[in-house]
Amino acid sequence: MGDARRGPRERMVFSAAQLIRRDGVTATGMRDVAEHAGAPRGSLQHYFPGGKEQLVNEAVDWAGRYAGARIARFLAGLDEPTPGALFAAMVAQWTEEYRTDGFAKGCPVAAATVDCAAAGTSTREAAAAAFATWRGPLAEALTGMGVPAGRAGSLATLMISTLEGAIVLARAEQDAAPLTTVARELGPLLDEAATGAG
Repeated sequence: MGDARRGPRERMVFSAAQLIRRDGVTATGMRDVAEHAGAPRGSLQHYFPGGKEQLVNEAVDWAGRYAGARIARFLAGLDEPTPGALFAAMVAQWTEEYRTDGFAKGCPVAAATVDCAAAGTSTREAAAAAFATWRGPLAEALTGMGVPAGRAGSLATLMISTLEGAIVLARAEQDAAPLTTVARELGPLLDEAATGAG
């Protein structure tokens, strides 16, 4: 996974994100993170003096930056960049994971939101910021493909919301069909927005 290139702090943030996406925030313990990261338990307090909340917030931030950076990679892999093709690539990442690894994992940002939204903690704020970090590059990509700037942010929100909902359905049903359905149904609407017909 390339963990050897990461220092202990980065490994723990990455591990926290991976465990949160599988187990949620509540079920992810600090000891579990240290073990998953192959880091000494004593280093948790050194690197995360704010405790679990700080670690979770940094894992959520990492996930938002990762998702935002993936947009450029998805675009680079498209022969003909269109909004629908970009959304299909976003969805394909998840359908491939579920076909090869099963349905155990979801989005760590969504998991943190579900676990922490009612608590009014900084983690809810971190999740909101992570979604914004993902939405920004997505809206920018849509604008670059001809979607009017005034509509790009709304469509980016629609794409992320639809993808997150399909991930939840796929995990509940243990079937990737919701993902392929949303890619098929939303793609034409997105492409229409880029041609100015929407």
